[in-house]
Amino acid sequence: MDLLQLLSWACIVFTVGMYSTGLPDLKKMKESKSTDNIQFLPFLTTCLNNLGWLYYGILKKDQTIVLVNIIGALLQILYIIVYLFYTKQKRLVMSQTLAAGAVLTSSWFYFTFLPEGNIKLGQLGLICSVITVSMYLSPLTALVEIVRCGNVQCLSFPLTVATFFTSTSWVLYGHQLNDYYIVVPNMPGIFTSLIRFYLFWKFASVHQSPSYKPLQI
Repeated sequence: MDLLQLLSWACIVFTVGMYSTGLPDLKKMKESKSTDNIQFLPFLTTCLNNLGWLYYGILKKDQTIVLVNIIGALLQILYIIVYLFYTKQKRLVMSQTLAAGAVLTSSWFYFTFLPEGNIKLGQLGLICSVITVSMYLSPLTALVEIVRCGNVQCLSFPLTVATFFTSTSWVLYGHQLNDYYIVVPNMPGIFTSLIRFYLFWKFASVHQSPSYKPLQI
C-alpha cells in the first residue's frame, strides 16, 4: 500500500467517524421524541457541503471524495428526516430545507451549462472550499465566549479529535494530489481543533463531568 492509498483510507475512516458524531443526537431525538437543544442548521449545511464535494469528486474522478461524501450525505439526510419528524418548528425547518434545496437546484443548473474541464472543476472547487472554510470558522465566536467564561462543557472532545485527524488527513491527501481546493479549506479545521485542544487543557477539570453536545460547536 503506497502513501496515497494509506491517506485515502485515513480520509475515509476519520471523515466517516466525524460524520457519525451526529448519531448521539439521533438517539437523543428518538428517545426523547424531541429536538430540544439540538441544532438543525449544522445537519443541513453539512449535507449541502457533502453534495457539493460529491459533485467535485465525480468531475475529478476521485473515488475517495465520492465515497466519503456519499456516506456523509446519506447520514445528514437521515439526521434531517428524523429532525423533521420530531421538531415542533416544522414550518421553520421545512422552509430552511426548501431554501437549501432551491440553492442546490440553481447551483446544479449553473454548473450543468458550464463547459466541461478545468473551468467547471475550478469554480466548483472554489465554492466548496469557501463553504468548508466557513463551516470550520463559524464556531470561533462560541470559542471566544468559552474563553470568557472558562467553561468547556459545551465542547465535544470526541468531535474535536475527529475533526483534527479528518482535516489533517485531507490536507496530506490533497498535498499528494497537488489539489489546493482540498488542502486549503481543511487547514482551518486543524487550526480550530488546536484551539479547542488548548481550551480543554486550560479549562477542563478532572472534577467536571462534561455534557458533550456533538455538532453544536
